[in-house]
Amino acid sequence: MADAKISALTGATTPLAGTEVLPIVQSGSTVKVSVANLTAGRAVAMAGGSFTDNIAQSIAAKGVNFTSNTPTATGTMTSQLLNWYEEGTWTPTIRFSGASVGITYASQAGTYTRIGRQVTLNFDVRLSNKGSSTGVWEIGGFPFPAGSRGGGNLFYQSGGALVTQLAAISVTTGSAFGGLFYASAGATLNYAETDATNTSICIGQVIFFV
Repeated sequence: MADAKISALTGATTPLAGTEVLPIVQSGSTVKVSVANLTAGRAVAMAGGSFTDNIAQSIAAKGVNFTSNTPTATGTMTSQLLNWYEEGTWTPTIRFSGASVGITYASQAGTYTRIGRQVTLNFDVRLSNKGSSTGVWEIGGFPFPAGSRGGGNLFYQSGGALVTQLAAISVTTGSAFGGLFYASAGATLNYAETDATNTSICIGQVIFFV
């Protein structure tokens, strides 16, 4: 058969059976090598699915190990295994001491990213009616409960006349919500339902560990 460009050859039937051979020049002699020879001792074979699917299956419930990195000299390293990545959306809520009687919304939007044990939540929640519940003003509906204390801040907040500064957010261990608070004359005070209006807006971010 006359020589032909690779691009002109008929494509092989896939998947390969492992018995196909092709010629190579080894130490000056032309020899044949099979697909099995090419993959022997190398974890490159895939049993169906895409390359991405097989990579995902190979690290599922295992993670990426960074033990080749030298831990910081001033800290106490507890793990170098990254075994979780996830991102998605969630629905933030406004409530008062856990209650939400009569509350309605103009809009609710939230995104989250979890890398290892750290969760970062972003949210934009807007009321159309604050309802009749009373108590501490809270942001709820977190997609994960906090495994330890966490916190965050509002980047934008609207409320009644007593809302004079953007709230910080305190998240307690085991909770899936955070309370809004502010500092005043050296004291920590919570925003409450009396500080909200029927059109209050809360836009912010929370970070905690699961």
